[in-house]
Amino acid sequence: QVQLVESGGGLVQAGGSLRLSCAASGRTFSSYAMGWFRQAPGKEREFVAAVSWSGDITYVDSVKGRFTVSRDNAKNTVYLQMNSLKPEDTAGYYCAQGAFPYGSGRYGLAGEYAQWGQGTQVTVSS
Repeated sequence: QVQLVESGGGLVQAGGSLRLSCAASGRTFSSYAMGWFRQAPGKEREFVAAVSWSGDITYVDSVKGRFTVSRDNAKNTVYLQMNSLKPEDTAGYYCAQGAFPYGSGRYGLAGEYAQWGQGTQVTVSS
């Protein structure tokens, strides 16, 4: 059974940094794309970043240059380093694991992912 457990959220002032972690279990971690999504109250879930099984990385434009996604296959963990945080980054952040080994390459689409974590809240104060 696949489990994804996020950690690292919290309250931070604008301009600050947080590092989110997502520990995975239950499947061969290295074979699957891993993604980060976020959802603010009253808004739809939004793609943030993804790293493919081969290390290809994709970001939504609004976080480019500020966020860095990475994975450690030895630890079955994916990270999201968030710098220069803005109040508009406030949301629940969710990690997700690809539905199929190696994936289709459409890592910005929620439908590419089959497993989701419970989420961790990030609040950025102005």
